[in-house]
Amino acid sequence: MIRSGLAGLLVIGAAFPAVADDVPVGLQPYQIVRSLERVQDRLAGGDHASQPMQRRLLEMIDARFATREGSRFENELNRRALLVYAMSGGNPVTVEAALARLGRDDPSRKLGESILFYVNGKPKQAIDAFATVDPMAYSADIAMYLALVKGSILTETEPAQALALLDRARLLAPGTLVEEAALRRSVAVAAKLGDAERFLRLSEQYVRAYLRSPYASQFADAFVAGVVALNATVDRQAVTDIAALMEPEQEKVIYLRIARRAAIDGLIDFAAFAATRAESVEDDPRAKLYSSLSSMTSGSVEDVLHRLSQIDRSRLSESDRQLLDAASAVAREMSVAPAGSTLPQEKPEPAPAVRSVAPEPVATAARIGTSGHDAAQPAQAQAVPVAAPARRDAGKSVDTTVDRAEAMVADTRAKLADIDRLLKGRPE
Repeated sequence: MIRSGLAGLLVIGAAFPAVADDVPVGLQPYQIVRSLERVQDRLAGGDHASQPMQRRLLEMIDARFATREGSRFENELNRRALLVYAMSGGNPVTVEAALARLGRDDPSRKLGESILFYVNGKPKQAIDAFATVDPMAYSADIAMYLALVKGSILTETEPAQALALLDRARLLAPGTLVEEAALRRSVAVAAKLGDAERFLRLSEQYVRAYLRSPYASQFADAFVAGVVALNATVDRQAVTDIAALMEPEQEKVIYLRIARRAAIDGLIDFAAFAATRAESVEDDPRAKLYSSLSSMTSGSVEDVLHRLSQIDRSRLSESDRQLLDAASAVAREMSVAPAGSTLPQEKPEPAPAVRSVAPEPVATAARIGTSGHDAAQPAQAQAVPVAAPARRDAGKSVDTTVDRAEAMVADTRAKLADIDRLLKGRPE
């Protein structure tokens, strides 16, 4: 979703209190904006203590651009600073008011209005407005932001072009928040394009350079989603190597999230891989739970029940305890044959050849968590030899057995659907 100045990574403040009296009189707006950029670069490198300073500088810049002096743009550096401020988490109301003081045909005003479409979360207008914007036609201090913004705008509609633009942004701004944002977004775009090799390469670069960034959780989202989406082609050893670069707790959480999502998508082998890796980092009952869920409809019911019984529920969250209870209930019911499934043997009457009467195949329990789509395995009811013509009471017995079997299957499917909803509703 398009929403923010610097590639969706800086939250735009709801209010920017006027602090004009505190702004050093001798400083030009472009000088304060440069200080903001340096602080944001430190943030990207993991200096979380810089966050209060970032907020303060944003307030100072907002106050300066809101004044008559700050809105005088005879100095081209201040014009460019206004655009950088807009793309760095600045107040869009202040930017819009400042742009209005420029001539209607002023190039900076036109570019600023295009940026505001992006900042204000209007993707269609932003795409149209940036259609003719060539980031490389501007000086490097503006080009890197424009490449980042345009690349972010095109991630859904033109992912290949978006990736090329994000590459340019990274090349123009090494070691900065711009590179961090471009690299993080590139991970998701590479996964969208199905390029597993590039996805892994970009992920490794991010982990090595920006794992301590305050926006690293967004990278984790993209990495987990990408690994699962590319499960058929991604190199598992490479995934393991990348995760090994993280802190042990981060590594464990990444594997648990991959296992959970793979279990939801019914990727049994992949869920088992991630759960096993999570357990190798630290014994965690969630890994055992997700592994068991992934094999609910494919493994031995007895084995699943045994694994579930070995899980220490006291170490699980409330939502995971609900998952454990639901999974155990489903596994137990799957191991019990429906009552009355054996038909009474009827003494055959003299008749022509015996024919086989059986109900239509009934779908068994759905694969866990496939985004609302059941992937069912047909379960053939056992063919029962019945003399023809069948006696009336024998027909009733067949109907009763079918009804009971269908009721059991429906109940099992409902419980698996409950597990699916619980999995999808549980925060990762």
